[in-house]
Amino acid sequence: MHLKILLLFVASLLFSCTYIPTLPYKIDIQQGNVVTQEMVEKLKQGMTRSQVRFVLGTPLITDVFHNNRWDYFYYFAPRGALSEKRKLTVIFDGDRLSHIEGDFSLSTSSDNLLSAPLPIKEEERPQYLKEDQDESNKDPND
Repeated sequence: MHLKILLLFVASLLFSCTYIPTLPYKIDIQQGNVVTQEMVEKLKQGMTRSQVRFVLGTPLITDVFHNNRWDYFYYFAPRGALSEKRKLTVIFDGDRLSHIEGDFSLSTSSDNLLSAPLPIKEEERPQYLKEDQDESNKDPND
């Protein structure tokens, strides 16, 4: 009987020494707004601020000095290793969506706004820019 208990005790000691924990547990870190490609494809030029907020959620950053700009950031690091980092900037003209900039790909079939800013119409161009353009178009031989 004592031999069985002694063998059981020695076996449990040997098996308990084989477990070596790998590393301390690291949690998944997720920060910011989750913005997906499907959400970006729902955005259309001319949408109001409330419609954009409904599609994308509340922006992470609303700058006091740039009322026409909302920034959405997303950061995901599973177990401490950076896996995904995205940025989306939404630009408004007044209360309407003008264009967006960010880390999302475009699909050719969609009418989304992930592109360069729209060109300024000639009547909206400030006078000093019109004068600069006129001077650059003049022939230097005149």
